[in-house]
Amino acid sequence: MRPLFFNNTSRRQRGVAAVEFALLVGVFFSFLVGVIELSRAMYVYQTLQEVTRRAASAAAHADFNNADQLDRIRQYAVLRSTPGELPLGAPVTDQHVRIEYLALLRNAAGQLAMTPIARDALPATPALNRQVCNLNPNSPSCIRFVQVQICDPDSTANCGRVPYQLMLPLISFDLFLPRATTISVAESLGYEPGQAPNR
Repeated sequence: MRPLFFNNTSRRQRGVAAVEFALLVGVFFSFLVGVIELSRAMYVYQTLQEVTRRAASAAAHADFNNADQLDRIRQYAVLRSTPGELPLGAPVTDQHVRIEYLALLRNAAGQLAMTPIARDALPATPALNRQVCNLNPNSPSCIRFVQVQICDPDSTANCGRVPYQLMLPLISFDLFLPRATTISVAESLGYEPGQAPNR
């Protein structure tokens, strides 16, 4: 027969072990979730640069007036064949991929600067763009570069930054995704030999 004090000590030790286990499990799972979230954040930050690179490379060869083609480029850039989110990259979708066309203009100091071309100021066709650029490479409607950024689709005037979204939103903090800008030289822009400028 065991002494009475042995039973009390044994029960107390089991209770202490349970409390220690609960504390350690909480710390362990918090650490594990933190490591997973940090890994995902690094993945998203790196992948966004690849997204803009893919979109800029494709847009440099695509007709800038073909909305369907530009939508497919945005989807391709976020690793999809249909509209939707970047895999493991919520909230970034194909709608966050902003494609802009840049002219090379002289500023007041006489230096060349890349300047966005307004949508309504773009040439009517890729052939007309080629003609305009041949006549004056620094024309305000000559597309020289393609710029792709990750922007908030609700901000139309400027490129608003996209807030980072946690996988498990247990805490909230203000962390924004990078714009991940890529600028590519405009290539054919959909021009085909023999295409008329006023197509």
